[in-house]
Amino acid sequence: MALPSTLHQLDLQLAHVDRGVERALSLRIARHPSETMERVWLRALALAWQWEEGIALGPGLCEPDAADVLALQPDGRAALLVRVGRPSPERVVRDVSQNAGARVAVLFEGPRTMEAFLQEARKLRLDRLARAELAAVDPDLLGALGAHEDRRLKAALTIVSDHLYLDVAGRSVDGPLHRGTYPEP
Repeated sequence: MALPSTLHQLDLQLAHVDRGVERALSLRIARHPSETMERVWLRALALAWQWEEGIALGPGLCEPDAADVLALQPDGRAALLVRVGRPSPERVVRDVSQNAGARVAVLFEGPRTMEAFLQEARKLRLDRLARAELAAVDPDLLGALGAHEDRRLKAALTIVSDHLYLDVAGRSVDGPLHRGTYPEP
């Protein structure tokens, strides 16, 4: 018998200064039994990084082909698709190709993962990746967040000039958001 998902409640005060966004978010995140807390946090950070009205968390690892974060247009078509962790370049190219007009973004678990992704994409000449927004979270920041295993958490996140500042359970952590582009010189 398969283990059930664990539901995590994250009350997040979001301030995305560069985009003029201030919101109190109440996120219910289903954690698949094989999912790490770092990946749970990566999904929450991706939602905050790309915040717009109508944005939602995807089904997670339960449906591997589904986006981790998405926003739909009123007609039901995708307006935004975000993948997290280590997606394959081919998967991201499919997202770009199959969702005309939608923004596609990837939030990697670290700069090394993003660089490996870009190297593979250059080798395969996947030029449509130029239309995807690519960024990576600092691994030390993600590791510090992953240490919080509580099922109910309150946190504050401020994003300023590609830098993340978090206060989680009374502890402050911060780190840069590394950007990537395809093709890179």
